Amino acid sequence: MSSQTNPYVPFPSKVLEVVRHTKKEYTFRMAFAGDVRPGQFFEVSVPKFGEAPISVSGIVPGESVDLTIRRVGRVTNEMFDTYAGQSLLLRGPYGNGFDVGRYVDGECVVVAGGTGVSPVRGVIEALARSATPRDKHVVVGFRSPDDMLFRDDLARWDKALDLTLTVDAAPEGYAGNVGLVTKYIPELKLRDPVTAQAVVVGPPPMMHFTVLGLLQRGFAEENIWVSQERKMCCGLGKCGHCRIGEKYVCLDGPVFNYTESKTLID
Repeated sequence: MSSQTNPYVPFPSKVLEVVRHTKKEYTFRMAFAGDVRPGQFFEVSVPKFGEAPISVSGIVPGESVDLTIRRVGRVTNEMFDTYAGQSLLLRGPYGNGFDVGRYVDGECVVVAGGTGVSPVRGVIEALARSATPRDKHVVVGFRSPDDMLFRDDLARWDKALDLTLTVDAAPEGYAGNVGLVTKYIPELKLRDPVTAQAVVVGPPPMMHFTVLGLLQRGFAEENIWVSQERKMCCGLGKCGHCRIGEKYVCLDGPVFNYTESKTLID
């Protein structure tokens, strides 16, 4: 957590850099020296406009965090008018995040779709640096070539581990993979699916069918981890917006083991 003693009070964080990915998605590199892990999130606020939960998409320990923001509403529209050298207000980090150490040893599969790549970017970076990167399988999908995020990272990951990059649809003449991420689950060259770990993040239908595909390959339910990021609001479990059944996504998640996630009633 931050050094703030009152969890409701945000702290100013300097915008160190802004990186454009698409017409609507940018990464804001924010000054932050506290403890944080991939899969956690910050509440980012702009005075008079409100606040929004944004997943951590990159970490430089003791220096900064990356927050990849999609311009989709009143708050995020205002954030896009903030440039390097200015500041935003943050609360957090919140949530449990991913236990990266669980995935770097042994075989692991990461499947992410669209902006779901953001919360697992730090996990994939750790896998690419692991002692056995070729035991690490990553399937990343975007709506179209124009919607791809983290292009430089994708190029590095392609050299470091077993990466499958695909798009849902593409113009004629496109040379890459075309099709949903689930298309490539049966093609993964796995040594032992029963003991392999898996991380799945993306839109709910994509996560549902990806998990089904992994189970059909022989993955154990307890070795599959998902991130339920929808409907989060206050980050403190007070507003009730993210309550699913008896769980609060912002407190009990957003990362859940599939054995627990499958029992959540939306």
